[in-house]
Amino acid sequence: MKEIRKAEMILEKDYRISEVDPRLYGSFVEHLGRAVYGGIYEPDHPTADEEGFRGDVASLVKELQIPIVRYPGGNFVSGYNWEDGVGPKHERPRRTELAWRTIETNEVGTNEFASWAKKVNTEVMMAINLGTRGVDAARNFIEYCNHPGGSYYSDLRISHGYKEPHNFKLWCLGNEMDGPWQIGAKTAYEYGRLALESAKVMRGIDPSIELVACGSSGRGMPTFAEWEATVLDLTYDEVDYVSLHTYYGNRDQDTANFLASSLDMDQFIHSVIAICDYVKAKKKSNKEIHLSFDEWNVWFHSNEADRKIEPWSIAPPQLEDIYTLEDALLVGSMLMSLLRRADRVKIACQAQLVNVIAPIMTETGGAAWRQTIFYPFMHASLFGRGTVLQPVITSDRYDSKDFTDVPYLDSIAVLNEAEDELTVFAVNRNLEGGLDFACHLRGFEGFQIVEHITLTHDDLKATNTAMQPENVVPKANGNAQLEVGQIRARLPRASWNVIRLAKGK
Repeated sequence: MKEIRKAEMILEKDYRISEVDPRLYGSFVEHLGRAVYGGIYEPDHPTADEEGFRGDVASLVKELQIPIVRYPGGNFVSGYNWEDGVGPKHERPRRTELAWRTIETNEVGTNEFASWAKKVNTEVMMAINLGTRGVDAARNFIEYCNHPGGSYYSDLRISHGYKEPHNFKLWCLGNEMDGPWQIGAKTAYEYGRLALESAKVMRGIDPSIELVACGSSGRGMPTFAEWEATVLDLTYDEVDYVSLHTYYGNRDQDTANFLASSLDMDQFIHSVIAICDYVKAKKKSNKEIHLSFDEWNVWFHSNEADRKIEPWSIAPPQLEDIYTLEDALLVGSMLMSLLRRADRVKIACQAQLVNVIAPIMTETGGAAWRQTIFYPFMHASLFGRGTVLQPVITSDRYDSKDFTDVPYLDSIAVLNEAEDELTVFAVNRNLEGGLDFACHLRGFEGFQIVEHITLTHDDLKATNTAMQPENVVPKANGNAQLEVGQIRARLPRASWNVIRLAKGK
């Protein structure tokens, strides 16, 4: 017999966490695997435009309404010479790319990516190389990108055919500089000093930019917390954000434990906020540092295949995780973790966008399709704009290998006052049956249910493929009803749910 669990939630219209920064729904494109070549860019593809960018991929990217894309890395950026990717393509060098042991052709560089970003209605979150390079390259690069003209590097950009500056306003000061795998890895002090001096010259060129300092590469790093405290102590006055990165995987095939991983993400965010506020107090500062969670996702399926890749090939299939229903459920919970701390997490980038641990997959020369994780991200991006409300949740719970008191219900709500719309996002972690859900609404007179979207499947390991691109898709078949100021629904077993309400519609 399937076991039904119960959960209740209270939503009060005036109990609010924060406005959602649209950049919470950012993504990431690195020169890695088939993310660029064979992903967003494939000149010989039937849908390619005049610049070689795939039209079918661009259409899917637009569906996600992504406000910002981090580029060009990632580990790649720590060995990248930006000059290699500008100017006439036939003059660009091919480089041995040490982060992923491939050959980088440099067919796509800064200007091409800026052009692609405009095509898909997004902005660029640019990263600088603080691995093999530093202050001098940083000032020259931002001059090339953002200065209007009349200087060497801005005039060089103009000579390359880009008269108007790109005006990239958000910049990452390197990537994962605490990681021993990183090209040019550094101690916290070494990195903090370099990031500070780079930030100063970059702001000298363009005072309007925002800057992200590298936090720990993950909560499990041995230097976690101490790294953030040292880096922020050195860079506090010049940076606006500190980065967080995390990935989860169901390597032990323990789905109940895997679906609880977002509790670790919650704690990671909480810890980094505490560190930021410690440095603020230490400095007696009025400035608040916000968080940029600029790498997050499920990543583990492709690990074994990646060990077999022949080195020094061009755009090999790397990190090509094929995502399951259960992966989509965790991605939904991770999105809710970001929304729960929207007061401090202002930027987030799901890693990555196409082919590389991505919501969008392609065949070279062939089809493009939506992976299972595409859907919770799309729903959050479309319906998660506005003000996050502070829910009060009571739920049946379970214990797993790594977590205790895991609520079967994971939920958050976003109010869009401009449109008089309320959206409740919910994951049912119950693997044995449904979840009887009651949500008490206070201050939402006149609201009615518009739709109840569900994403579920009988098989937790179900995937979408080129042959079966719609095996796991959302359906507007939920049973949510509004009864005397309460939403009542039975959420399907192991499901992602979007319950949308609107006033007077």
